[in-house]
Amino acid sequence: MLLFGHRFIPSETFYHITNIDDIHHTPPNACLTFAFSEENLDIIQHCNDNALHFALSIDNTTELIYASALNATYLIVTQTLAQRAQKIAQEYLFDAKILVKIEKDAEIEAMAHLGIDGVIYPSAVIKITS
Repeated sequence: MLLFGHRFIPSETFYHITNIDDIHHTPPNACLTFAFSEENLDIIQHCNDNALHFALSIDNTTELIYASALNATYLIVTQTLAQRAQKIAQEYLFDAKILVKIEKDAEIEAMAHLGIDGVIYPSAVIKITS
């Protein structure tokens, strides 16, 4: 299981952006994160054109399918969507990893029992503003 933002396990940092200009304020090879939406298709295209790793926050199964097809590295879902998302990712052999937002260490066990690829704490995400 991948653990991002755990207090004693080193991990990759995610940089939350809201537009393409925000990317200039992130380190090279940063993993960018933003919400999946039609308004953000330009950011997704920019990431793909420039071979940038990115994570998309997903709200439903349709967005999950789109995000995988758009080459997201990680798909960040809520605990409510987690089990369905992981099952779909395994069924269709997604390259993207499913990450579930958690707040407490006690939530790791439940996600492990569901076979979730990984978890992400709020501390793993740095908000970038232009």
